[in-house]
Amino acid sequence: MAQPHKTDSQKPAECPQKSVPQKFPCAEPLREILREAPFLPTIRAAVEAGGKVKAAATPEVEIVIPVFNQLDYTRNCLASLRQSAGLRARVVVIDNGSTDGTAEYLAGCADVTVIRNLENRGCAVAWNQGVKATTAEWVVVLNNDVLVTKGWLKGLLGSAVTADLDVVTPAMREGLLNYELEPYAQEFVRAAGGAIRLGVADGVCFMVRRRVFEKIGLFDENFRIGVFEDTDFFERARQAGFKLGSTGRSFIHHFGSVTQKAIRLKNSCGEYEQENRIYFRKKWRLSQIQRWVSRFKRKTRAVLWSLRERRQFGHTLRERWRRDRLVYY
Repeated sequence: MAQPHKTDSQKPAECPQKSVPQKFPCAEPLREILREAPFLPTIRAAVEAGGKVKAAATPEVEIVIPVFNQLDYTRNCLASLRQSAGLRARVVVIDNGSTDGTAEYLAGCADVTVIRNLENRGCAVAWNQGVKATTAEWVVVLNNDVLVTKGWLKGLLGSAVTADLDVVTPAMREGLLNYELEPYAQEFVRAAGGAIRLGVADGVCFMVRRRVFEKIGLFDENFRIGVFEDTDFFERARQAGFKLGSTGRSFIHHFGSVTQKAIRLKNSCGEYEQENRIYFRKKWRLSQIQRWVSRFKRKTRAVLWSLRERRQFGHTLRERWRRDRLVYY
């Protein structure tokens, strides 16, 4: 078998430094910047028409990223955001008490809003802090061990509109970055842009319409550190009548639970996974039989989706590099 092309995922990415704001000498530079920003239609239309942009204009999308150490992944995640769409969608990073230089790095980023916690308060708390700091119609919750691609945000918004989704997740490939990401992503979207899985979303990256938070509330902070807070939120959204979906119109790369693996390795937070699992089962009053039935339905549905997508599009919405081969699921 041919050896996969390996890409260095940890290559340092520069962060724009804070500086004194300067006025544009003319409208043309701003017009060029905003022309490719489909998620800011009101501002873009004003610039194209030669009108004045109101400083109080509410962004359509804001991105929330919780981090705990893993500086290189955070640096590269933000770099991919800048390269794919700029940071015209406001980004809020919640630093959960990092000790590896993350705080110092973020302090120098002029295009990121930073919320700093003195300790690791967990995923649910950080997500809630981020959501509370936003005002946009759509909020993207994004892991820091993710690289986004060109058009990913436009694809999420487009799918949300056409399929009338309230929570939407992009397609993703997980594991080693042993392929050329951008060309693969563009080919994937061309081939599988019509693929959609209704009723599901993924905590790695998901975009939520604000009315969902307004109706069902924020993330349950009784889930400690991480795991199950996303599953719980998605179930609450479904039961409240909101529509969830995963789309092939947007593609990202996910290295794979980097922060959680580091925490488990150090065993610094105790048995939080088991505690969260027990709490989740009690909260939803799930008997063992109910769990078995739910697991069977979930796995069966995933297999059927995978088979159909592979046959129709040549891809599946979830792909993973595992044991020296690409797995479709």
